[in-house]
Amino acid sequence: MLRTEGPEAPAMSATAPGPRILVTGASGYIGSRLIPGLLEKGAVVRALGRDGDRLRARPWGDRVEIAEADLSDRIAVRRALAQVDVVVFLVHSMAGGTGYQEREARMARIMAEEAARSEVGRIVYLSGLHPRGAELSEHMASRERVAKILREGEVPTLVLEAATVIGAGSASFEIIRHLAERLPVMPAPRWVGNRIEPVAIADVLHHLASACLAEEPVHGTYSLGSGETDLRFRDLLTIYAEEASLTRRRVLALPLPAPLLSGLWIGLITPIPLSITVPLAQSMQHEAIGHDSRIEDVLAPPTGGPTRYRQAVRAALAAQRSGDLESRWDDDAALTAHPAASLPQDPDWAGHTVYTDERERVQEGVDPQTVWRVIEGIGGEAGWYSTPLLWSLRGAADRLVGGPGLRRGRRHAHHLREGDAVDWWRVERIEPGHRLTLRAEMRMTGRAWLQLGVEETEGGTRYRQRAVYFPDGLWGRLYWWGIYPFHALVFPAMARNIMAESASRGDNDL
Repeated sequence: MLRTEGPEAPAMSATAPGPRILVTGASGYIGSRLIPGLLEKGAVVRALGRDGDRLRARPWGDRVEIAEADLSDRIAVRRALAQVDVVVFLVHSMAGGTGYQEREARMARIMAEEAARSEVGRIVYLSGLHPRGAELSEHMASRERVAKILREGEVPTLVLEAATVIGAGSASFEIIRHLAERLPVMPAPRWVGNRIEPVAIADVLHHLASACLAEEPVHGTYSLGSGETDLRFRDLLTIYAEEASLTRRRVLALPLPAPLLSGLWIGLITPIPLSITVPLAQSMQHEAIGHDSRIEDVLAPPTGGPTRYRQAVRAALAAQRSGDLESRWDDDAALTAHPAASLPQDPDWAGHTVYTDERERVQEGVDPQTVWRVIEGIGGEAGWYSTPLLWSLRGAADRLVGGPGLRRGRRHAHHLREGDAVDWWRVERIEPGHRLTLRAEMRMTGRAWLQLGVEETEGGTRYRQRAVYFPDGLWGRLYWWGIYPFHALVFPAMARNIMAESASRGDNDL
């Protein structure tokens, strides 16, 4: 591991099968997804960030050199660049408050000068796509200023310009997701009529990796995109709604020209911070479509060519539609997902909206296997260890709208296997003695799971219970809050009664 804060020169890997690539912004959306691909292609990756522990916690943390550095610290940057062949510059200070333009310019100058001093072979910079000759927003002007500083340095520099990056977790895509899912009819700023060329996250990563690993440096400024130059921002919203199986969305462009008002409007409707929505809204005042210079002119395109917007949305939605709770909620599985999917380390506002109800109880003197037998016997004649009247009413309501209700019961009174029906649930996964995951098959505007787990503690047992709901659109959100009082009564009672039943059985076994 490399730590740049020490007084000595950084220790290097003993062997270098490929180029040594310094990835700045390694904990960010692009950087964290780029690093695994570079490692797979045989590169030696040095991940740079201000928090080394955060980088080590990543799934690739033990396969990279770690550089702790602030890019405004020239000495730290110099140490981080030792024996580096390629720099990927992914850092910006958009959410850093006032004065971020000067901070970005200073970091770019330090990087350009120190990269030349360290004889770095090339710099690859990801910037924003913008019109030529127009008066740019502060955010986009700062990006262009950084590009200019890097291009004018001594190190060959490739600038890639991208507009809306389509992948779960990217700020632009999450704005699209949250607006489309929350508003069947969307009053929107007038810039929703501007043309915008999106680009899939998979294509961005492909071109970044190709630029890093090309035999000879590629320099200049090139556009990234889907090849669709006739899309408007409102089309991105309506197409997303179609792919997410939402009802038709209507977008009404209103005379709201002020960038600040636009950013405040997005911040009000979505959970994305104002520090991000305001500068992004400023950038959306201009059309963003590819120029004549495309990266395919100098680097091989992705297999099959640029990803179309609709395909990119499908990839971003694929993980949440897999029907497998574990693939989204277990870190090990989620971290191996497609780069278009959301990852556990993404911001809280990234990914599909999720509602949860979690309960935990610890009880001494109760054997975990006794609790597991209660869990595995749940449903059917045994019931749900909750409020029988409310549970019965919910089952009756489900049957009235064509759902299974409580009539299916269960195959065996004491044992379950994957695929078994348990009233209105289906066993999605069972880990004997440890965890049971049930997927709801009742009629609702969304998807739901119930997960019951048990583990041994010192002298007793910990019981964990989690209800998870993925709402579909506005009606799904209204459904969750409409039945919230039901959950407030049912789920605490279930956790309490399961442990009480377990304790009772344990006493009877004595």
